[in-house]
Amino acid sequence: MVPFTCYWPRAILHIDMNAFFASVEQRDFPELRGKPIGVTNGEVGTTLITCSHEARAWGVKTGMRVYDARRLCPGLIQRPARPKVYAGISTRIMHALQDISPDVEVFSVDEAFIDVTHCQRLHGSPEHIAYLTRQRVHEISGGLPCSIGVAGTKSTAKIASDMKKPNGLTMIPPWEARERLAEVPMKKVCGLGPNIAEFLSLYGARTCGDVARLPMTVLARRYGVTGKYLWLACQGKDTEPVAPDVAPPQSVGHGKVLPPHTASARVIEIYLRHMCEKVAARLRRYDMQAGRLYLGLRLEAPGEDIAQLFTLPYGPPDGRHLFELTQKFLRHRWHGAAVTHVQVTALHLRSTSGQLELFSDADTRALNRFSTIDRINARYGEFTVAPATLLERSTMPNVIAPAWRPDGHRQHIPE
Repeated sequence: MVPFTCYWPRAILHIDMNAFFASVEQRDFPELRGKPIGVTNGEVGTTLITCSHEARAWGVKTGMRVYDARRLCPGLIQRPARPKVYAGISTRIMHALQDISPDVEVFSVDEAFIDVTHCQRLHGSPEHIAYLTRQRVHEISGGLPCSIGVAGTKSTAKIASDMKKPNGLTMIPPWEARERLAEVPMKKVCGLGPNIAEFLSLYGARTCGDVARLPMTVLARRYGVTGKYLWLACQGKDTEPVAPDVAPPQSVGHGKVLPPHTASARVIEIYLRHMCEKVAARLRRYDMQAGRLYLGLRLEAPGEDIAQLFTLPYGPPDGRHLFELTQKFLRHRWHGAAVTHVQVTALHLRSTSGQLELFSDADTRALNRFSTIDRINARYGEFTVAPATLLERSTMPNVIAPAWRPDGHRQHIPE
């Protein structure tokens, strides 16, 4: 029996896999260990998805262009991402965390929260549980490094896990939170957007302590519930729960970065068709339909992006029908400017489970056709059967979206 004096009234762990993709590459390829590496989307990717700690020591950062990274670190080794490998390891880690507590919230492919409040009698003090968790993660992942923050709230635990990297453990007991957070920059608080940061700067509030000294009404009047949350989070007093259940997605979208200076209508249409087919296939995979479609182009000229929303008739998701809307979009909104990124997102989603009897005969035939195509592609690889136009599609591999989860609607990582 664990002594009562070890108990915390609320105890939450934040697990952060350090430089996750880069660490997996170093684990699987021993010749990369101890060397600065940068992971990109494919062999010819131009932007770093992540980089190793050895590269970070040179000033290299995630999101940096490879060219700029090599100026800082001439010895940087570029590695193509392996999304399915990372997703498989993450899935095993996230499922293993449930051996510690059933209350696990997967925050991203390399982060999770665990509420261990009710497990202290079983496992011991929060600090002891943190050591058990790190040991379990190391066993499951083959020794990958992870940092753990332990605190009384999610926001404080996330800040704590960032304090000692790699492989660190930081404890911030609830009764020490306000004092320990006082000098932490506000930019470290999860949920702080640039607009709120700019607003707080008008009051000279740049640290958690600065915000805690403001009247709560300053934030609450302007930002409502979000403002109140941030004010409490700066003191380690927010009550946001760990949420094991993943809510149904509000949208399904795919985007792609285009080659530099792309102004060819043919190339842009191929990229858009590619994204339309991916969106439609995912909607069908999870028996969902969309009522609206968002189309967006990011232009090379700053501040000149274009976008449009279309209303869709609910029915079997068909990439060809979505693409017809993108063609209309291009004809009316795009006037030849160079495009750097395309985005196709389905919105106003609803489940179609159990509604087959509402479909027309034409819809039923379409569903049967799509079902056959989707089964073939699931078995032999994405776009084994696809419109001929996509023979010219980008060869860049898929990436793990921020919304990826190991189970449910967000788990899919195509080949």
